[in-house]
Amino acid sequence: MNPWKLIDSCEIPDNGGELRLYQRGEEHSIAIVGGGELMNSRVYGSEQALAELGCTPIASREKARVLVGGLGMGYTLAAALHQLNADAEVVVAELVPAVVRWNREYIGGYAGQPLHDPRVSVREGDIARILKRERESFDAILLDVDNGPEGLTHRENDWLYGNAGLAAAFGTLRPGGVLAVWSAGPDRDFSERLRRAGFEVEVHTVPAHAGRRGARHTIWIATRQG
Repeated sequence: MNPWKLIDSCEIPDNGGELRLYQRGEEHSIAIVGGGELMNSRVYGSEQALAELGCTPIASREKARVLVGGLGMGYTLAAALHQLNADAEVVVAELVPAVVRWNREYIGGYAGQPLHDPRVSVREGDIARILKRERESFDAILLDVDNGPEGLTHRENDWLYGNAGLAAAFGTLRPGGVLAVWSAGPDRDFSERLRRAGFEVEVHTVPAHAGRRGARHTIWIATRQG
């Protein structure tokens, strides 16, 4: 088997941790030093499901606006664009500037170069800044940050999945908007926090590999009513 080759590395802003981009043949992997692999170019079924479940309820809206938290390898963004109309707008919030650069230079082809789509704009920085400042601005928020509510590698994300962060997300959505949250595993307490924030909640378990057996991930679909 071919060994992994280190392509690039970067520091995680305001964290002190380090992300690394690896390549092995036609496969790429992004890992955090001391925390293992975060994403792989061959494992993206649940990332696509996040966008499909989150965007389908609002896809027919005129000039729908979608906020994607976490670019990753671009699979969620690409799936959202596939669901949305030509007049839609998708804003990507990515904390780590190098991840945006890696998508442009190395890995964007896996998802079909979604950053090239004219409907897309990128804001490099913490998605919390958007949630705190913009009110009733988005029809859907697709949140794939860290490993979900439980598997945190970046402690500042506690706010995002806590009561204050969910209240901010609720206020950022337009009436009838959808907050879709990806997680590596289930979390009953998180479902209750979503309900306390005012959302109607559905929990979906989806395969990590589309159409295959094996690992399964959790997606919450939380809808703001009224």
